[in-house]
Amino acid sequence: TAHSECGDYLAAKLAAFGAQVVEQRADVTHYDGRSLPIRNIIGRYNPESKKRILLFAHWDSRPFADEEAGEERQRQPITGADDGASGVGVLLEIARQLQQQPVTVGVDIIFFDLEDWGQPSFNTRQVEGDWWCVGSRYWSENPHVEDYKADYGILLDMVGSANATFLREDYSAEYAPGVVEKVWSTAHKLGYGNYFPSQRGGYITDDHLPVNRQHRAPSIDIINLKRDSQTGFAAHWHTLTDDMRHIDRNTLKAAGQTVMEVIYLEK
Repeated sequence: TAHSECGDYLAAKLAAFGAQVVEQRADVTHYDGRSLPIRNIIGRYNPESKKRILLFAHWDSRPFADEEAGEERQRQPITGADDGASGVGVLLEIARQLQQQPVTVGVDIIFFDLEDWGQPSFNTRQVEGDWWCVGSRYWSENPHVEDYKADYGILLDMVGSANATFLREDYSAEYAPGVVEKVWSTAHKLGYGNYFPSQRGGYITDDHLPVNRQHRAPSIDIINLKRDSQTGFAAHWHTLTDDMRHIDRNTLKAAGQTVMEVIYLEK
């Protein structure tokens, strides 16, 4: 029920901010044999423009806190304030700004579903298959516009916690090195170099990967990566502590203002 109501809220917000809203719904069979619904929510600005920029984040949250200690806690769903909601929140604010001050290029904002439902680590029998990024993979294979292409794409994932470090993710550097350079140099010009260090962060399976593999847009991932963490992410990742206590408005601003500066400079 909460997931359905959240989707309704996001679609209504995009429409209120002047976007042409398209919803993509489908059912997929997941690793445990269950049929799960996908709801990708798409907001289009200047749909007639041939030059397009794709901005995206996942709006689902993980149903298992499998980085917790103890089986009972591991089987509880996470709130996902950072892992999911932070990127969505930044994109909603960008949508609001696009209504107030339109851009000349086309912008597509997509909230992907079913990114974070990969098989939990506590399952004793791991099922082979691609169980992460299901919503973005479905869209990449079945886009809302036939033969959809964008000039480039930017994914925002875990962009809300204090002292975030958006290291240069390796799939991003492989598929879209020019976009990485454009975004990171813009962040440094804005004074956000401490959030956007130049170090590489390793390969992360995230929603930009199917978008890149299906050649919908050369896409990068702005994601908080940690070199001093066993998981490679912040300590609250996939735990019950991923809630509003970890959200820092300064980090949200650094990510959002950087992305806005990039798209508002496009002609």
